[in-house]
Amino acid sequence: MQKIDMNFTTVNVAKRKALDFRAGDTVKVSVKVQEKGKTRLQVFEGLVLCRKHGTEQGATFTVRKIASGVGTERIFPLYSPLVDTIEVVKRSKVRQSKLYHIREKAAKEIRRSMRRERTAKDEDNAQMDADDGIEVNADTIVSEKSEE
Repeated sequence: MQKIDMNFTTVNVAKRKALDFRAGDTVKVSVKVQEKGKTRLQVFEGLVLCRKHGTEQGATFTVRKIASGVGTERIFPLYSPLVDTIEVVKRSKVRQSKLYHIREKAAKEIRRSMRRERTAKDEDNAQMDADDGIEVNADTIVSEKSEE
């Protein structure tokens, strides 16, 4: 029987299969982007949330990065010809294979920082009122209403 070589992609499958990255690693993924007839490489650097389907044909991995305070995720096919290179920047020791909880953790941190900013602004406003000689508290507001 004759062996048929079925190539499902133009990338070097053996090299991609040998890549050793997993959830928790920080990677740089160079993606080919087509603009106005020209092709350029765009780097997407972020945390690998998960790898799915091992090393089979439909294998994918999800990368999350934070750009301008907004979390951005991309799912890359492992053997896609549009993915030029995958480079591991940093390794992290994690105990889970899927890090989806990072999304909620990031949202919680943002809420916490917003709360801190809000309380800092309130303190600044109270300080400005004190500098103007206006003392504002619940007793003065109640007494003003009762006089009317």
